[in-house]
Amino acid sequence: MDNTMYTKLGIGREVFDFCSRVLEELEPRFKEIDETAEYNQLKVINAMQKHRVNATCFAATTGYGYDDVGRDNLERVYAEVFSTEAALVRPQITCGTHALAVALSANLRPGDTLLSPVGKPYDTLEEVIGIRQSRCSLKEYGVNYRQVDLNADGSFDFEGIRSAIDDTVKLVTIQRSKGYQTRPTLSVERIGELISFIKSIRSDIICMVDNCYGEFVQKIEPSDMGADMIVGSLIKNPGGGLAPIGGYICGTKECVENCAYRLSAPGLGQEVGANLGLMPAFYQGLFMAPTVVSGALKGAVFAGLCYEKLGFRCIPNGTEDRFDIIQAVELGSRERMIAFCRGIQAAAPVDSYVTPEPWPMPGYDSDVIMAAGAFVQGSSIELSADGPIKEPYAVYFQGGLTWFHAKLGIMMSLQKLFETGEIEIGAM
Repeated sequence: MDNTMYTKLGIGREVFDFCSRVLEELEPRFKEIDETAEYNQLKVINAMQKHRVNATCFAATTGYGYDDVGRDNLERVYAEVFSTEAALVRPQITCGTHALAVALSANLRPGDTLLSPVGKPYDTLEEVIGIRQSRCSLKEYGVNYRQVDLNADGSFDFEGIRSAIDDTVKLVTIQRSKGYQTRPTLSVERIGELISFIKSIRSDIICMVDNCYGEFVQKIEPSDMGADMIVGSLIKNPGGGLAPIGGYICGTKECVENCAYRLSAPGLGQEVGANLGLMPAFYQGLFMAPTVVSGALKGAVFAGLCYEKLGFRCIPNGTEDRFDIIQAVELGSRERMIAFCRGIQAAAPVDSYVTPEPWPMPGYDSDVIMAAGAFVQGSSIELSADGPIKEPYAVYFQGGLTWFHAKLGIMMSLQKLFETGEIEIGAM
Protein backbone atom coordinates (compact mmCIF):
# COMPACT_ATOMS: atom_id res chain seq x y z
CA MET A 1 0.00 0.00 0.00
CA ASP A 2 1.00 3.62 -0.61
CA ASN A 3 2.53 5.05 2.58
CA THR A 4 1.63 8.71 1.80
CA MET A 5 -0.99 9.06 4.53
CA TYR A 6 1.09 7.10 7.04
CA THR A 7 3.98 9.50 6.40
CA LYS A 8 1.64 12.45 6.95
CA LEU A 9 0.62 10.92 10.31
CA GLY A 10 4.25 10.54 11.39
CA ILE A 11 5.10 6.93 10.48
CA GLY A 12 8.66 6.61 9.18
CA ARG A 13 9.80 4.37 6.33
CA GLU A 14 11.54 1.89 8.66
CA VAL A 15 8.37 1.22 10.70
CA PHE A 16 6.14 1.14 7.61
CA ASP A 17 8.31 -1.41 5.81
CA PHE A 18 8.67 -3.57 8.93
CA CYS A 19 4.91 -3.64 9.48
CA SER A 20 4.24 -4.41 5.82
CA ARG A 21 6.43 -7.51 6.07
CA VAL A 22 4.63 -8.63 9.23
CA LEU A 23 1.22 -8.20 7.61
CA GLU A 24 2.14 -10.50 4.74
CA GLU A 25 2.41 -13.35 7.27
CA LEU A 26 -0.99 -12.66 8.77
CA GLU A 27 -3.29 -13.18 5.79
CA PRO A 28 -4.33 -16.74 6.84
CA ARG A 29 -5.03 -15.60 10.43
CA PHE A 30 -7.12 -12.69 9.23
CA LYS A 31 -9.19 -15.03 7.07
CA GLU A 32 -10.00 -17.17 10.13
CA ILE A 33 -11.01 -14.08 12.11
CA ASP A 34 -13.32 -12.98 9.30
CA GLU A 35 -14.99 -16.41 9.21
CA THR A 36 -15.76 -16.22 12.94
CA ALA A 37 -17.08 -12.69 12.55
CA GLU A 38 -19.39 -13.80 9.74
CA TYR A 39 -20.79 -16.64 11.87
CA ASN A 40 -21.40 -14.35 14.83
CA GLN A 41 -22.91 -11.65 12.62
CA LEU A 42 -25.46 -14.14 11.34
CA LYS A 43 -26.14 -15.32 14.90
CA VAL A 44 -27.00 -11.76 15.95
CA ILE A 45 -29.17 -11.15 12.89
CA ASN A 46 -31.01 -14.42 13.53
CA ALA A 47 -31.77 -13.36 17.12
CA MET A 48 -33.01 -9.94 16.03
CA GLN A 49 -35.24 -11.45 13.36
CA LYS A 50 -36.60 -14.12 15.68
CA HIS A 51 -37.64 -11.50 18.24
CA ARG A 52 -39.08 -9.18 15.59
CA VAL A 53 -36.98 -6.09 16.22
CA ASN A 54 -38.80 -3.09 14.73
CA ALA A 55 -38.96 0.69 14.99
CA THR A 56 -41.12 0.62 18.12
CA CYS A 57 -38.15 -0.97 19.93
CA PHE A 58 -36.20 2.28 19.53
CA ALA A 59 -38.65 4.57 21.35
CA ALA A 60 -37.30 6.43 24.38
CA THR A 61 -38.72 5.97 27.86
CA THR A 62 -38.18 8.01 31.01
CA GLY A 63 -39.05 7.84 34.68
CA TYR A 64 -39.98 4.38 35.86
CA GLY A 65 -39.76 2.90 32.39
CA TYR A 66 -42.84 0.72 32.82
CA ASP A 67 -43.84 -1.32 29.73
CA ASP A 68 -40.59 -0.51 27.93
CA VAL A 69 -41.02 -2.64 24.82
CA GLY A 70 -37.56 -1.96 23.39
CA ARG A 71 -35.75 -2.68 26.65
CA ASP A 72 -37.60 -5.92 27.28
CA ASN A 73 -37.12 -7.13 23.71
CA LEU A 74 -33.41 -6.28 23.76
CA GLU A 75 -33.05 -8.54 26.77
CA ARG A 76 -34.76 -11.34 24.85
CA VAL A 77 -32.35 -10.78 21.96
CA TYR A 78 -29.34 -10.95 24.29
CA ALA A 79 -30.65 -14.14 25.88
CA GLU A 80 -31.03 -15.63 22.39
CA VAL A 81 -27.54 -14.59 21.25
CA PHE A 82 -25.91 -15.95 24.40
CA SER A 83 -28.12 -19.07 24.69
CA THR A 84 -29.50 -18.28 28.15
CA GLU A 85 -32.91 -18.29 29.81
CA ALA A 86 -32.90 -14.59 30.62
CA ALA A 87 -30.88 -11.39 30.39
CA LEU A 88 -30.55 -8.04 32.13
CA VAL A 89 -29.23 -5.33 29.77
CA ARG A 90 -29.41 -1.86 31.26
CA PRO A 91 -27.87 1.62 30.97
CA GLN A 92 -28.17 1.77 34.78
CA ILE A 93 -25.24 -0.68 34.91
CA THR A 94 -22.35 1.75 34.72
CA CYS A 95 -19.42 -0.56 33.86
CA GLY A 96 -18.18 -4.13 33.90
CA THR A 97 -17.13 -3.95 37.54
CA HIS A 98 -20.62 -2.74 38.46
CA ALA A 99 -22.21 -5.60 36.52
CA LEU A 100 -20.02 -8.11 38.35
CA ALA A 101 -20.77 -6.50 41.71
CA VAL A 102 -24.50 -6.73 41.01
CA ALA A 103 -24.25 -10.38 39.96
CA LEU A 104 -22.19 -11.35 43.00
CA SER A 105 -24.12 -9.42 45.64
CA ALA A 106 -27.45 -10.58 44.20
CA ASN A 107 -26.61 -14.27 44.40
CA LEU A 108 -24.51 -14.49 47.57
CA ARG A 109 -25.75 -14.28 51.16
CA PRO A 110 -23.98 -13.84 54.52
CA GLY A 111 -22.07 -17.00 55.36
CA ASP A 112 -21.69 -18.04 51.72
CA THR A 113 -18.25 -18.52 50.17
CA LEU A 114 -17.17 -17.11 46.84
CA LEU A 115 -14.47 -19.20 45.11
CA SER A 116 -12.12 -18.10 42.34
CA PRO A 117 -10.48 -21.21 40.83
CA VAL A 118 -8.39 -19.20 38.34
CA GLY A 119 -6.28 -17.13 40.71
CA LYS A 120 -6.51 -13.44 41.56
CA PRO A 121 -9.41 -11.54 39.98
CA TYR A 122 -9.09 -8.26 38.12
CA ASP A 123 -7.84 -5.40 40.28
CA THR A 124 -11.12 -3.49 40.58
CA LEU A 125 -12.93 -6.63 41.75
CA GLU A 126 -10.60 -6.94 44.75
CA GLU A 127 -12.42 -4.13 46.53
CA VAL A 128 -15.82 -5.51 45.55
CA ILE A 129 -14.91 -8.82 47.18
CA GLY A 130 -12.99 -7.30 50.09
CA ILE A 131 -9.54 -8.67 49.28
CA ARG A 132 -8.53 -5.04 49.60
CA GLN A 133 -10.54 -3.22 52.24
CA SER A 134 -13.38 -1.13 50.91
CA ARG A 135 -16.69 0.08 52.24
CA CYS A 136 -19.71 -2.07 51.36
CA SER A 137 -17.57 -4.95 50.09
CA LEU A 138 -18.91 -8.50 50.09
CA LYS A 139 -16.63 -9.19 53.03
CA GLU A 140 -18.39 -6.51 55.10
CA TYR A 141 -21.67 -8.32 54.44
CA GLY A 142 -20.32 -11.64 55.66
CA VAL A 143 -19.41 -13.27 52.35
CA ASN A 144 -16.21 -15.32 52.53
CA TYR A 145 -13.65 -15.53 49.75
CA ARG A 146 -11.43 -18.41 48.71
CA GLN A 147 -8.92 -18.62 45.86
CA VAL A 148 -7.11 -21.41 44.04
CA ASP A 149 -4.25 -20.27 41.85
CA LEU A 150 -3.54 -21.71 38.45
CA ASN A 151 -0.61 -24.08 38.12
CA ALA A 152 2.70 -22.67 36.92
CA ASP A 153 1.92 -23.84 33.36
CA GLY A 154 -1.47 -22.10 33.39
CA SER A 155 -3.48 -25.28 33.88
CA PHE A 156 -6.23 -25.68 36.48
CA ASP A 157 -5.30 -27.06 39.89
CA PHE A 158 -8.16 -29.56 39.95
CA GLU A 159 -7.19 -31.15 43.25
CA GLY A 160 -6.82 -27.75 44.87
CA ILE A 161 -10.24 -26.77 43.56
CA ARG A 162 -11.78 -29.98 44.85
CA SER A 163 -10.28 -29.35 48.29
CA ALA A 164 -11.54 -25.75 48.31
CA ILE A 165 -15.17 -26.68 47.65
CA ASP A 166 -17.15 -27.29 50.82
CA ASP A 167 -20.79 -26.84 51.78
CA THR A 168 -20.40 -23.05 52.07
CA VAL A 169 -19.26 -22.48 48.49
CA LYS A 170 -22.24 -20.91 46.74
CA LEU A 171 -20.74 -19.27 43.68
CA VAL A 172 -17.62 -19.74 41.57
CA THR A 173 -16.30 -16.77 39.59
CA ILE A 174 -14.24 -17.48 36.48
CA GLN A 175 -12.42 -14.61 34.81
CA ARG A 176 -12.08 -15.32 31.11
CA SER A 177 -9.59 -12.58 30.27
CA LYS A 178 -6.19 -12.07 31.88
CA GLY A 179 -6.72 -8.63 33.42
CA TYR A 180 -3.44 -7.11 34.55
CA GLN A 181 -1.79 -10.52 34.62
CA THR A 182 0.35 -12.36 32.12
CA ARG A 183 -1.50 -15.67 32.32
CA PRO A 184 -3.18 -17.03 29.19
CA THR A 185 -6.76 -16.03 28.51
CA LEU A 186 -9.16 -18.93 28.98
CA SER A 187 -10.85 -20.36 25.91
CA VAL A 188 -14.55 -21.13 26.06
CA GLU A 189 -13.67 -24.81 25.81
CA ARG A 190 -11.38 -24.65 28.85
CA ILE A 191 -14.01 -22.74 30.80
CA GLY A 192 -16.49 -25.46 29.90
CA GLU A 193 -14.08 -28.11 31.19
CA LEU A 194 -13.73 -26.23 34.48
CA ILE A 195 -17.48 -25.76 34.87
CA SER A 196 -18.10 -29.45 34.18
CA PHE A 197 -15.56 -30.38 36.87
CA ILE A 198 -17.12 -28.04 39.44
CA LYS A 199 -20.64 -29.24 38.68
CA SER A 200 -19.48 -32.86 39.09
CA ILE A 201 -18.56 -32.02 42.69
CA ARG A 202 -21.74 -30.07 43.47
CA SER A 203 -24.31 -29.39 40.77
CA ASP A 204 -25.95 -26.56 42.72
CA ILE A 205 -22.88 -24.29 42.67
CA ILE A 206 -23.49 -21.17 40.57
CA CYS A 207 -20.78 -20.76 37.93
CA MET A 208 -20.36 -17.14 36.85
CA VAL A 209 -18.02 -16.05 34.06
CA ASP A 210 -16.58 -12.57 33.75
CA ASN A 211 -16.93 -12.45 29.97
CA CYS A 212 -15.39 -9.00 29.48
CA TYR A 213 -13.23 -8.67 26.35
CA GLY A 214 -14.24 -12.14 25.13
CA GLU A 215 -17.64 -11.73 23.49
CA PHE A 216 -17.76 -12.78 19.81
CA VAL A 217 -14.08 -13.75 19.73
CA GLN A 218 -15.14 -17.39 19.31
CA LYS A 219 -18.27 -18.90 17.78
CA ILE A 220 -19.48 -20.06 21.20
CA GLU A 221 -19.76 -18.33 24.58
CA PRO A 222 -19.29 -19.69 28.13
CA SER A 223 -23.08 -19.88 28.49
CA ASP A 224 -23.06 -22.48 25.71
CA MET A 225 -20.78 -24.56 27.95
CA GLY A 226 -22.80 -24.56 31.16
CA ALA A 227 -22.16 -21.16 32.78
CA ASP A 228 -25.08 -20.06 34.97
CA MET A 229 -24.24 -16.40 34.43
CA ILE A 230 -22.05 -14.47 32.02
CA VAL A 231 -21.37 -10.82 32.74
CA GLY A 232 -19.93 -7.97 30.72
CA SER A 233 -19.84 -4.31 29.78
CA LEU A 234 -21.53 -2.67 26.81
CA ILE A 235 -18.61 -0.28 26.33
CA LYS A 236 -16.51 -3.33 25.54
CA ASN A 237 -17.24 -5.91 22.83
CA PRO A 238 -21.05 -6.27 22.72
CA GLY A 239 -21.77 -2.54 22.49
CA GLY A 240 -19.96 -2.36 19.17
CA GLY A 241 -18.54 1.06 19.98
CA LEU A 242 -21.99 2.66 19.81
CA ALA A 243 -23.31 1.98 23.32
CA PRO A 244 -22.34 4.98 25.48
CA ILE A 245 -22.85 3.12 28.78
CA GLY A 246 -24.37 -0.07 30.13
CA GLY A 247 -23.74 -3.66 31.07
CA TYR A 248 -25.34 -7.06 30.70
CA ILE A 249 -25.93 -10.17 32.80
CA CYS A 250 -27.17 -13.24 30.93
CA GLY A 251 -28.00 -16.52 32.61
CA THR A 252 -30.58 -18.65 34.33
CA LYS A 253 -33.93 -17.06 35.07
CA GLU A 254 -33.36 -17.26 38.83
CA CYS A 255 -29.90 -15.70 38.77
CA VAL A 256 -30.97 -12.89 36.46
CA GLU A 257 -34.09 -12.13 38.50
CA ASN A 258 -31.92 -11.87 41.62
CA CYS A 259 -29.66 -9.44 39.76
CA ALA A 260 -32.63 -7.32 38.70
CA TYR A 261 -33.83 -7.01 42.29
CA ARG A 262 -30.32 -6.01 43.39
CA LEU A 263 -29.93 -3.48 40.59
CA SER A 264 -33.26 -1.76 41.24
CA ALA A 265 -35.00 -2.75 44.49
CA PRO A 266 -36.74 -5.75 46.07
CA GLY A 267 -40.23 -5.99 44.62
CA LEU A 268 -39.36 -3.93 41.53
CA GLY A 269 -36.79 -6.00 39.61
CA GLN A 270 -36.86 -5.79 35.82
CA GLU A 271 -40.13 -3.87 35.72
CA VAL A 272 -38.39 -0.52 36.16
CA GLY A 273 -35.47 1.15 34.42
CA ALA A 274 -36.04 3.68 31.64
CA ASN A 275 -33.94 3.34 28.49
CA LEU A 276 -33.45 7.13 28.18
CA GLY A 277 -33.35 6.98 24.39
CA LEU A 278 -30.38 4.62 24.20
CA MET A 279 -32.13 1.71 22.48
CA PRO A 280 -30.96 2.54 18.91
CA ALA A 281 -27.34 2.57 20.11
CA PHE A 282 -27.79 -0.67 22.08
CA TYR A 283 -29.43 -2.55 19.22
CA GLN A 284 -27.17 -1.21 16.49
CA GLY A 285 -24.09 -1.66 18.68
CA LEU A 286 -24.93 -5.34 19.18
CA PHE A 287 -25.51 -5.64 15.43
CA MET A 288 -22.07 -4.12 14.72
CA ALA A 289 -20.25 -5.99 17.50
CA PRO A 290 -19.03 -9.08 15.56
CA THR A 291 -17.41 -6.91 12.89
CA VAL A 292 -15.95 -4.46 15.40
CA VAL A 293 -14.53 -7.33 17.48
CA SER A 294 -12.92 -8.82 14.36
CA GLY A 295 -11.08 -5.54 13.74
CA ALA A 296 -9.87 -5.45 17.33
CA LEU A 297 -8.71 -9.07 17.04
CA LYS A 298 -6.73 -8.32 13.91
CA GLY A 299 -5.06 -5.46 15.75
CA ALA A 300 -4.16 -7.76 18.65
CA VAL A 301 -2.68 -10.40 16.34
CA PHE A 302 -0.73 -7.73 14.46
CA ALA A 303 0.61 -6.23 17.70
CA GLY A 304 1.62 -9.63 19.04
CA LEU A 305 3.59 -10.62 15.97
CA CYS A 306 5.27 -7.20 15.59
CA TYR A 307 6.51 -7.07 19.16
CA GLU A 308 7.45 -10.74 19.28
CA LYS A 309 9.70 -10.22 16.25
CA LEU A 310 11.36 -7.36 18.13
CA GLY A 311 12.23 -9.69 21.02
CA PHE A 312 9.50 -8.86 23.54
CA ARG A 313 7.45 -11.47 25.37
CA CYS A 314 3.86 -11.30 24.16
CA ILE A 315 0.83 -13.00 25.71
CA PRO A 316 -0.49 -14.57 23.58
CA ASN A 317 2.39 -14.79 21.13
CA GLY A 318 2.20 -14.18 17.41
CA THR A 319 0.92 -17.64 16.49
CA GLU A 320 -1.27 -18.74 19.43
CA ASP A 321 -5.06 -18.85 19.25
CA ARG A 322 -6.93 -15.80 20.57
CA PHE A 323 -9.71 -15.89 23.14
CA ASP A 324 -10.09 -12.18 23.91
CA ILE A 325 -9.18 -8.87 22.29
CA ILE A 326 -6.33 -8.03 24.70
CA GLN A 327 -2.68 -8.22 23.71
CA ALA A 328 -0.18 -8.09 26.56
CA VAL A 329 3.39 -7.05 25.79
CA GLU A 330 6.10 -7.21 28.45
CA LEU A 331 8.18 -4.14 27.66
CA GLY A 332 10.59 -4.43 30.58
CA SER A 333 10.79 -0.78 31.59
CA ARG A 334 8.75 2.22 32.63
CA GLU A 335 10.18 4.25 29.74
CA ARG A 336 9.02 1.76 27.10
CA MET A 337 5.54 1.57 28.63
CA ILE A 338 5.23 5.35 28.47
CA ALA A 339 6.50 5.49 24.86
CA PHE A 340 4.11 2.73 23.79
CA CYS A 341 1.10 4.45 25.34
CA ARG A 342 2.06 7.80 23.88
CA GLY A 343 2.09 6.16 20.46
CA ILE A 344 -1.40 4.78 20.93
CA GLN A 345 -2.64 8.17 22.12
CA ALA A 346 -1.05 9.93 19.13
CA ALA A 347 -3.03 7.65 16.78
CA ALA A 348 -6.39 8.54 18.33
CA PRO A 349 -9.11 10.58 16.59
CA VAL A 350 -9.97 12.18 19.95
CA ASP A 351 -7.37 13.83 22.23
CA SER A 352 -4.47 12.82 19.98
CA TYR A 353 -2.52 15.82 21.29
CA VAL A 354 -2.70 14.65 24.93
CA THR A 355 0.41 13.14 26.55
CA PRO A 356 -0.37 10.13 28.79
CA GLU A 357 1.35 10.10 32.19
CA PRO A 358 1.28 7.46 34.97
CA TRP A 359 -1.09 8.30 37.84
CA PRO A 360 -2.64 6.68 40.96
CA MET A 361 -5.93 5.57 39.37
CA PRO A 362 -8.76 4.66 41.79
CA GLY A 363 -9.19 0.91 42.28
CA TYR A 364 -5.56 0.01 41.55
CA ASP A 365 -2.63 -0.61 43.90
CA SER A 366 0.06 1.12 41.78
CA ASP A 367 0.38 3.97 39.32
CA VAL A 368 -1.32 3.18 36.01
CA ILE A 369 -0.72 4.65 32.58
CA MET A 370 -3.64 4.74 30.18
CA ALA A 371 -3.87 5.83 26.56
CA ALA A 372 -7.33 6.28 25.12
CA GLY A 373 -8.67 8.77 22.65
CA ALA A 374 -12.20 7.46 22.68
CA PHE A 375 -15.60 8.76 21.63
CA VAL A 376 -17.01 7.03 24.73
CA GLN A 377 -15.03 7.61 27.92
CA GLY A 378 -13.35 4.40 29.07
CA SER A 379 -14.58 2.37 26.10
CA SER A 380 -12.25 -0.62 25.88
CA ILE A 381 -13.53 -1.66 22.45
CA GLU A 382 -12.04 1.57 21.14
CA LEU A 383 -8.29 1.75 20.66
CA SER A 384 -6.56 1.92 24.03
CA ALA A 385 -3.54 0.72 25.97
CA ASP A 386 -2.86 0.67 29.67
CA GLY A 387 -1.00 -1.08 32.42
CA PRO A 388 0.31 -0.77 35.98
CA ILE A 389 3.77 0.75 36.30
CA LYS A 390 5.39 -2.24 37.98
CA GLU A 391 7.20 -5.45 37.06
CA PRO A 392 7.14 -6.92 34.45
CA TYR A 393 6.15 -3.55 32.94
CA ALA A 394 3.50 -5.12 30.75
CA VAL A 395 1.24 -2.97 28.63
CA TYR A 396 -2.21 -4.20 27.62
CA PHE A 397 -3.38 -3.17 24.17
CA GLN A 398 -6.98 -3.61 23.06
CA GLY A 399 -9.65 -2.39 20.75
CA GLY A 400 -9.94 -0.40 17.59
CA LEU A 401 -13.40 0.20 16.13
CA THR A 402 -11.83 -0.56 12.76
CA TRP A 403 -8.85 -2.72 11.83
CA PHE A 404 -7.21 0.22 10.09
CA HIS A 405 -7.26 2.32 13.25
CA ALA A 406 -5.82 -0.56 15.29
CA LYS A 407 -3.10 -0.94 12.66
CA LEU A 408 -2.20 2.75 12.85
CA GLY A 409 -2.07 2.58 16.64
CA ILE A 410 0.44 -0.26 16.67
CA MET A 411 2.54 1.41 14.00
CA MET A 412 2.56 4.63 16.01
CA SER A 413 3.59 2.77 19.18
CA LEU A 414 6.51 1.27 17.27
CA GLN A 415 7.39 4.69 15.89
CA LYS A 416 7.57 6.25 19.37
CA LEU A 417 9.75 3.42 20.68
CA PHE A 418 11.97 3.70 17.61
CA GLU A 419 12.34 7.47 17.94
CA THR A 420 13.36 7.22 21.60
CA GLY A 421 15.94 4.53 20.81
CA GLU A 422 14.10 1.82 22.78
CA ILE A 423 13.93 -0.52 19.75
CA GLU A 424 15.90 -1.09 16.57
CA ILE A 425 14.03 -1.89 13.39
CA GLY A 426 16.36 -1.29 10.47
CA ALA A 427 17.91 -4.76 10.45
CA MET A 428 14.69 -6.68 11.07
